[in-house]
Amino acid sequence: MVDNVKRSTGYRSYGQFCALARALDVVGERWNLLIVRELLPGPLRYTELKSSLAGVATNLLAERLRTLEANGIVERRLQDSGVAYALTAWGAQLREPMEALGRWGAPLLATGRGDDAFRPRWLTLALPALLHGVTATPAVELGIETDGLLMVLRVDSDGPSVSVPAGGRPQSVLTAAPDVVVGLAAGGLTIDEALTRAKLEGDGRVLRAVFPAAARDRPI
Repeated sequence: MVDNVKRSTGYRSYGQFCALARALDVVGERWNLLIVRELLPGPLRYTELKSSLAGVATNLLAERLRTLEANGIVERRLQDSGVAYALTAWGAQLREPMEALGRWGAPLLATGRGDDAFRPRWLTLALPALLHGVTATPAVELGIETDGLLMVLRVDSDGPSVSVPAGGRPQSVLTAAPDVVVGLAAGGLTIDEALTRAKLEGDGRVLRAVFPAAARDRPI
């Protein structure tokens, strides 16, 4: 796997015999980890990547994809809709360190969104990261609808995971702005506070199960 890592055009190495340094040689360039973030939920076409990564120049995105592909992190797949980019099995292993980095950076969101771009798809990485260590038996599922996208947050004995359903709607659905969802997951908002700014359909006990830090001692 790692024996196939190549030095592509423009490759800059730290020149250190250290796993962290060599990892940064491969994914440390600007936009690389954000491309991985986009592909963690599933493959995307080039135009979809470009649309989601506002601010990246077309030629730079193409260069970064070539580098990630040459290093065995990204691969091209032929789908009915055409060619799509997807993570390899090795590339998908970046989920764990990226979730850890996201947890570390969560306090930086306290200043609010401002004029920053946001895509609901990004919550598929952020929510499992913020809810790390939360489990539930039996499993519980909460639909979360934000900025027009419905996703399903599932918490079971293995922990939290998020998916975008192909069809159907969970029995319990929270419709809220992204900052409310992040506030609940990070424990910065109580459920009572969140529900003054959000709408809940279904069983409120599901909220307490998936957002225990927000439940505190204030039952619904």
